[in-house]
Amino acid sequence: MSTNKKISPELILETDRVILRPISENDFNDLLELAQEQEMWKYFALNLADREHFQKWMDAAFADSFAGTRIPFSIIVKKTGEIAGSMSLMNISYHDLRTEIGSSWLGKDFRGTDINRHAKYAMMRYAFEELNFERVEFKTDVLNERAKQGLRKVGGKEEGVLRSHMTMWHGRRRDSIYFSVIKNEWPSLKQTIFKDIEGYACH
Repeated sequence: MSTNKKISPELILETDRVILRPISENDFNDLLELAQEQEMWKYFALNLADREHFQKWMDAAFADSFAGTRIPFSIIVKKTGEIAGSMSLMNISYHDLRTEIGSSWLGKDFRGTDINRHAKYAMMRYAFEELNFERVEFKTDVLNERAKQGLRKVGGKEEGVLRSHMTMWHGRRRDSIYFSVIKNEWPSLKQTIFKDIEGYACH
């Protein structure tokens, strides 16, 4: 089974707290400035504190968007208009009715807030309710305890580890752990973990 509905490359998602809009070239400097905390990239495939790595990441995001397999978002704080970080709908498969929420990162001042939860809520709601997808998946470094805990907090179910899955920018071979939320789990999550979130819209 597949869906006839396709994601617009101009898709905008929002809640009462955040706006997710496609990354533009104009976001380059703001995002690069947010990325300057070196410790952020310990578990990331690229070191986005490095301008060359950051450009490579942006180029890949635009190429994947053009290919129709990814929508890379800038996360905007609604109240202030600040860019908080980035997150993507990626590895989109209309045939398999699934997508990944990934390439997720926030600047230091925005971590530990509810911005991550709002962004993931908007993306999951879009995937399950607008696209009628069956599965949303997430992956992270098996060593990244903070990220794993964060995925559990948004309802992700741990699935398993892909051993020696990726080469990191500093040369380590990363084992990746997968989490997922499937469609029949979404209504319960929406009424529990995400019950306080309002103002959802997609356009």
